[in-house]
Order: sequence, then structure tokens, then C-alpha cells
Amino acid sequence: MATIKDIKEALAQIDCLDDDRWDLYASDIRIGVQKAIVQRKKAIQAEIDEDVRLETMLRYEKELYQKGYQAIAGIDEVGRGPLAGPVVTACVILPKDCKIRHLNDSKKIPKKHHEEIYEEVLARALGVGIGIVDNDTIDRVNIYEATKLGMLQAIEQMKGEVTKPDYLLIDAMQLDTPIPQLSLIKGDANSLSIAAASIVAKVTRDRMMAEYAKEYPGYAFDKNVGYSTKDHLAGLKQYGVTPIHRKSFEPIKSMLS
Repeated sequence: MATIKDIKEALAQIDCLDDDRWDLYASDIRIGVQKAIVQRKKAIQAEIDEDVRLETMLRYEKELYQKGYQAIAGIDEVGRGPLAGPVVTACVILPKDCKIRHLNDSKKIPKKHHEEIYEEVLARALGVGIGIVDNDTIDRVNIYEATKLGMLQAIEQMKGEVTKPDYLLIDAMQLDTPIPQLSLIKGDANSLSIAAASIVAKVTRDRMMAEYAKEYPGYAFDKNVGYSTKDHLAGLKQYGVTPIHRKSFEPIKSMLS
């Protein structure tokens, strides 16, 4: 009789739920075998569900490919709400029908997986552009206009195999550019290209804020990335406003006045 270990290894080779081999192993009454069957079926179903999710997130890209567009870029931003630091944008062109497992709105990806998904996006993307708009510019033009500036900057600074998008999928913004575009509400949860831009912008900004934490200790920028947390507010009260704080944002605006 095959050992439970042998059966687990055999089950690992099954990749669909209608395989005839399930019936063979189902007749084995050992608890370890039955648990292994349940676990493997659950894993296969999770892969099926993930593939369906990714297909759904590619629906806008697929429609655009059918219309003849070839270099479809997703654009997103990170950092509109924090009290400190820049707003960071990214523009990403993925290959046609590219599926990156667990790629989603960066806010929905567990933080421990950010770096690995970020690296896979960079490895597979045809082109990537980054836009960084500092706090002084945000104070001068407002955060909405600064975000648009950053997105246009990201388009202009595309690097890679493809550097000129022929269509833009943008997360909830309209840009002043001749490139055809579509603004999608919650785009980072509905378009894989926008989700790719979301994680690139997120990791880029998180790394910047971790460096700022070394330059300006006491505000916990490495943990709160500039958002209004208890530690951050305590730092403001104790040490005052830094050069990277947004002076048009409250409570900093009131502190300075």
C-alpha cells in the first residue's frame, strides 16, 4: 500500500477537479489521505478562483486589444492623504494577457507580499514610469493637481521595451494628454494594469518614507509612511514640522499659523 507521503506527492500532480485519479484515492479510508484530498482540492479551487479574478481584471485590456491598441498603460497614485512626503505615481504597461498571481489593489495585498509582487511586475512589465511630486508642489498647486502632474510625469519617464503608451487606463482621474484614456472608479481593483501601477507606486513611496525616517527620526515615517497616526502626531508635537511636511494640510497648517 502506498504511504500517505506518496499519495500527497501524487495528489500534487493533479491540477484539475475532474481528474479520474480522485476516485482512486477517495477509496482510501485513512484520515491522512482524506485530509490530503480535501487540502489539494481546496488549493486547486483557489487557483481556479484566482484565474477567474485575473480574467475579470483583464476585461478592459482585452476590449482595447480587440480595438487595435497595443501598448495599454495602467496609471495609479499613492500618497494623496498623508501629512508628509510626496505623492508618487506609476505608469505600467504589461504584456498582452499577462497574469500575475495575487496582483490586486495594493491596499488589498498583505504588506509582506508587496515586495515580491512589485519585483514580478518590474520583471514582466514592458514599460514602467515613475512620477514623484514633492510636498512643496502639493502645497502650491493642491493635491489633486499634484497627482495629475505626477501621472503625466510617469508617462513621460517611461523606461523599458515600450516607452510610449497608446491608451491609458487611469484610476479615477482625467489627464490633459492627447493619448486616448479611460478613467475607472476603483481602477486598481478592476484593471490589472492599474493594479500593477498601484503596487509599483506603493513600494516606491514606502521605500522613500523609510529613508525619510532615518533623516527625520521621531515621526515613525517607516511605519506610518506619513499618515496621521498617533506616533506621527506625537512627533509633530515634540519635534515640530519637518521640511517634508505638507504645510497646507491640517493640523500642520494650524500649527504654523
